[in-house]
Amino acid sequence: MSQTIKRGGKSVRKAAAAQGKVRQVRAARARTGSAIGTAMGWLPISEEQWQRVFLASILGGAAVLAWTVASFAGVPAMAAAQLASVANDAGFEVRRVEVRGVKNLNELKVYERALAERDRAMPLVDVEGLRQELLQLSWVEDARVSRQLPDSLVIDIVERTPAAVLRKADKLVLIDATGAELEAVGPARAKGKLVVSGPGAGKQVAALQELMAAAPALKPQLREAQWVGNRRWNFTFKTGQVLALPEGDEKSAKALMTFARLDGVNRLLGGKVAAFDMRAGDRIYLRVPGRTDPVEQPAPKPAASEAKKSEAAPKAKPETAKGDQD
Repeated sequence: MSQTIKRGGKSVRKAAAAQGKVRQVRAARARTGSAIGTAMGWLPISEEQWQRVFLASILGGAAVLAWTVASFAGVPAMAAAQLASVANDAGFEVRRVEVRGVKNLNELKVYERALAERDRAMPLVDVEGLRQELLQLSWVEDARVSRQLPDSLVIDIVERTPAAVLRKADKLVLIDATGAELEAVGPARAKGKLVVSGPGAGKQVAALQELMAAAPALKPQLREAQWVGNRRWNFTFKTGQVLALPEGDEKSAKALMTFARLDGVNRLLGGKVAAFDMRAGDRIYLRVPGRTDPVEQPAPKPAASEAKKSEAAPKAKPETAKGDQD
């Protein structure tokens, strides 16, 4: 009777090693499970709550995945188009445009932009896009666009406030206190308004208004303010006389107040002097037509009385006159 002997089977050592590895894996799993269980035991959450958290995470991930797939397929766009079609059929489309707050701005410019939304379904109206278009108009400082169901767009405009007229090489431009150009104007519309000139003068209108606040009595008599060298002002009054002020906010305000006091006592504006140069600080140089030499007068001290100021007589000084401009 023959007996089959199998060869190549596992030896005793290999079998023992395999069993040892199995025991190590089981021990590691037990330790890991024990550590996770211990950590979860520290948290004030029950096992049922953990199950809800895991279920919510799974459902949330599925929802995000579904939305991503739908976006690539164009489903949201189709849904929006369908909603707009339903709204349009129900009468929710732009038929009227109401504009408020317009005084100087040409309303037609507003309607030109707003009527591009006419007959469009209300859900499809790009309110923010229309607002940004309106903000590009020179007179518009701010704008608000709102839907008024069922069929109206309401546009509220906040206009810029004109503050001066900027003299350019070839035209006059109305500007606000920030220097924003509003529109070109002719001499007739510029009449009676403060004119500023010089490179960068438009950006200095707010500072000029603060300077004039130091001597408000002179404001009605000022015709033009020239910004010289990007650092100081030359004032031309309605009498044609010119006042050269020093550099610096404090120095120019102090000089302007001094000039206002002198004018109140001695009636400088409308007199024979053609130009007043106060750039020296402690001296005032006067230019009189027909005279080749300048007239120098000490600047009055702030503490001096008005009587002493009126008694001070101008002294002629034979030296080269300071120019009216830098």
